[in-house]
Amino acid sequence: MKAIVAREWGGPEVLKLEEMPDLEAGPGEVLIRLKAIGVNPYEAYMRSGVYAFLPEFPAILGGDGAGEVAAVGAGVTRFAVGDRVYVAGSVGGLMIGCYAELTLRREEDVFPLPDKASFAAGAAMGVPYGTAYYGLHTRGRAKPGETVFVHGASGAVGTAALQLARAHGMTVIGSAGSARGLELVGQQGAHHVVDHTKDGYMEQVREMTGGEGPDLILEMLANVNLENDMALAARYGRIVIIGNRGSIEVTPRQAMMKELDILGIALPNCPPDDLRRLHRGLIAGLENGSLQPVIGREMKLEEAAQAHVAVLEPGAYGKIVLLP
Repeated sequence: MKAIVAREWGGPEVLKLEEMPDLEAGPGEVLIRLKAIGVNPYEAYMRSGVYAFLPEFPAILGGDGAGEVAAVGAGVTRFAVGDRVYVAGSVGGLMIGCYAELTLRREEDVFPLPDKASFAAGAAMGVPYGTAYYGLHTRGRAKPGETVFVHGASGAVGTAALQLARAHGMTVIGSAGSARGLELVGQQGAHHVVDHTKDGYMEQVREMTGGEGPDLILEMLANVNLENDMALAARYGRIVIIGNRGSIEVTPRQAMMKELDILGIALPNCPPDDLRRLHRGLIAGLENGSLQPVIGREMKLEEAAQAHVAVLEPGAYGKIVLLP
């Protein structure tokens, strides 16, 4: 099989297209021939060697993908050859990645892909929609009728959060930093849109909430925005930190006086029962059409290095996928 392989950590140039041995499904495992592969920011950090978990070399990165079942191992009962599926997770806790023509997963980490959903949409489910759901519902305790501010809403996780929040009956405010991104945020369900590159945009959000502030804030760049989020949030509000790229000094008294909950999330920490419920919700959303992943860019598998540059660039717009 063709695969993108890293044999050292470093810049995007360490990702090389190689011919690797085909995989075989063991007991309880499903072999998938991939049709689309999701590219996520954490994979770029992993490639750089600065991520909390680093697989052994030679490393094939990538946790998200969608395709067709090519083979099943002994004991697998939920899937058969030819089934359309998407994947999230790994085999035995090891990173056997999706940047390849074939990938291997435990049966419990494979999910049916509805016929109406494209393979590219399936490749957007695992990290972007899983993170958005976990942040919004499990950790953020979102309630219908509340106001949520998605701070940085034009990327893959942000657009997922907009769709999920709108389907949940919330008032949705989203921010972006480009004309294209602002248009996308409006298209994906935000009732109100603000430009986070303009002075005074946080005050705009406050005015949109009648001066009370949002009940829930989903934050994609906490090292820049957390202090201002704390000032903006409603009394007893929740701030869920989804993304961060550095340190920040904050004033804890703001959290004290408003009794704010500041919650960090990391999808690998999601308890198994919550994860199963999460994916049932995502599959239902694909089936009923309330979830429609935005694919911002499709690239060839051999362009993985360029994709790692693009996924960290400002002006996020939907999901980047690789096509084997």
